[in-house]
Amino acid sequence: MITLGLAFAGLAGTFVSMYLFTGAGIGWSVFASLVAFLAVQGGLSAFFLKRIKADMLAVQKVVAEGQKAVEAKTRAWQFRPPGSVQEAQRIIAEDMRAAVRKALDETARLEKYRPWVLFVSRQIATARLHLNWMIKDFKAVDAEMPRALLLDAVSLSMKMARLQMLDAPLGEIEKVYDKAVARARYNDNVLPAACWSWILVQRGETDRAFKALTQALKKSDNETLKKNHEALMNNRVLHFNNSGLGDQWYALHLEEPKIRQQRPRSAYR
Repeated sequence: MITLGLAFAGLAGTFVSMYLFTGAGIGWSVFASLVAFLAVQGGLSAFFLKRIKADMLAVQKVVAEGQKAVEAKTRAWQFRPPGSVQEAQRIIAEDMRAAVRKALDETARLEKYRPWVLFVSRQIATARLHLNWMIKDFKAVDAEMPRALLLDAVSLSMKMARLQMLDAPLGEIEKVYDKAVARARYNDNVLPAACWSWILVQRGETDRAFKALTQALKKSDNETLKKNHEALMNNRVLHFNNSGLGDQWYALHLEEPKIRQQRPRSAYR
């Protein structure tokens, strides 16, 4: 990394200057060189992190504007639908895909920081992972996943969901779940617990799903987890349902939301 190279150059230059040209002892020379290293490294890092944050916000803005346009179109269609529900879903999906593709193009602006910032490659991979996930480009998701920073509940739930899509062994998925909930604060375990218990139910491991929810409810009071826990406790597996989590759940792409078509009412009775 160029930043580290410059910082070490500052360290070496300061040490040589202090020790050879000012007559300072080796202790003061080492101290001054360390100060110089930290100053150069800190200054450059602060400069580039500010620039990276601005470019990241530009990427997020593109997605937000796309979502806003889709929401406006959806509201308008409540009064004048374009035809069938399927056609409306197709148009909305295409609009959102176009916005995400534009945001992915914007991430190219982050490439210029690769030689300067140590972990920017992982930040770029994380941004692209989330964007490709939104449009279900799982080939691109699989390419970015190993390099991405998967630290939060949403990212780790996405990894669990992808492993389920690939029919990975339960042991492999459980490791990701354990990581997601290991240090989770109260109610931060909801999405991972919902995802993990759903996977276990789909694999026929209802007893394990019940035990997982029992543990999860020690750190959560989420109503969806409670209802699913009760359903499994009473052997009503068909009542297990994560729809109460709304878009947060459906964004994992493990299930499609059920849309009820409203029948037009007759003006005559």
